[in-house]
Amino acid sequence: MAKTVCKILGILFLIGGVAGFVAPRLLGFHLTPAHNLVHIVSGVVALYFAFSGSMAQAKGFCLVFGIVYLGLGLLGLTMGDPAMNRMWHIGPLDLAMQDHGLHLVLGAAFLGSGLFTKSP
Repeated sequence: MAKTVCKILGILFLIGGVAGFVAPRLLGFHLTPAHNLVHIVSGVVALYFAFSGSMAQAKGFCLVFGIVYLGLGLLGLTMGDPAMNRMWHIGPLDLAMQDHGLHLVLGAAFLGSGLFTKSP
């Protein structure tokens, strides 16, 4: 399951990163060039574990990445400015409510796939 999730979400991260350069306000997300690069790098790493990594490595990646993304979503919801759609500035990244929601969903998908993948 972890390798499948890495394949699907890795491709989606790549598409989102490239689309962010073409349409930076795509679907209301605040996609800066740095944010797009994070998506592209995340997609490449996920695809690496999907195709070249072992099942244990893919599972580990999903667990760690899921925790990071869930944490990012939760922090955004709590630390974001309520007067500005929960906008949270982290260095060159601008994260709003849509970003936080997506981070929670992606975090849950990665974490769930890591937890439900049997250890080899």
